[in-house]
Amino acid sequence: MSEKPISPLRQRMIEDMAVRKFNEKTQSDYIRHVKNLTMFLDRAPDTATAEDLRRYQVHQSAAGVQAPTMNGSVAAPRFFFTVTCDRPETARHLTLVRQPRKLPTVLSQEEVVRLLEAAPGVKYKAALGVAYGAGLRVSEVANLKVSDIDSKRMLIRVEQGKGQKDRHGMLSPRLLELLRDWWCLARPTTWLFPGRDPLLPITTRQLYRWCGTPPTRRRSRSGCRRIRSGTASRRTSWSRTSTFA
Repeated sequence: MSEKPISPLRQRMIEDMAVRKFNEKTQSDYIRHVKNLTMFLDRAPDTATAEDLRRYQVHQSAAGVQAPTMNGSVAAPRFFFTVTCDRPETARHLTLVRQPRKLPTVLSQEEVVRLLEAAPGVKYKAALGVAYGAGLRVSEVANLKVSDIDSKRMLIRVEQGKGQKDRHGMLSPRLLELLRDWWCLARPTTWLFPGRDPLLPITTRQLYRWCGTPPTRRRSRSGCRRIRSGTASRRTSWSRTSTFA
């Protein structure tokens, strides 16, 4: 968290997002996008007009900004003007960019076996097996409990995953065998993959340390839901000299 003073406008937006239970990563992204708009305008963003927003999107397109980033920069100002500024008519002029849809890259069975065999131990082999075999994200794997493994119904319970939703993942016989190997070795009591402190789960950063991908780097989607970061980056400071500082 930045130690710089927070303007009333920025504070209001943070409060509006907190009331709606936006996670910290989403809040950080929204703040960053509104900050970029502020830098483009060179004045407080709540003074922007519909023409200013059109010019901003033209500027992004000319700069070669990719569709996912442009759409992210639409969602943030749309929330800012609709909720924080109570100016929904201004947000109507923001345009979403159509993203090309591509076929995912799916690993073959041989490649999956090689991936798991490369894991440095039973713990990481089991964690990667859950991520690939059940389609869980890194944060969801890290927060699994022993009680979440239902061997009778062959299901994995995921509590408060993406979008703060509970769901079930499929548990294959091979994955169950892998998890049993890990349980027999470590005998975890609460968390399926405990960290250095047995009372706390393993962190997503520890999982990424082996994967070789830092939490801030995004990876492309795939049919098997490739491992994605669940960590939240720090909120960005709107360091402007205007009323939006």
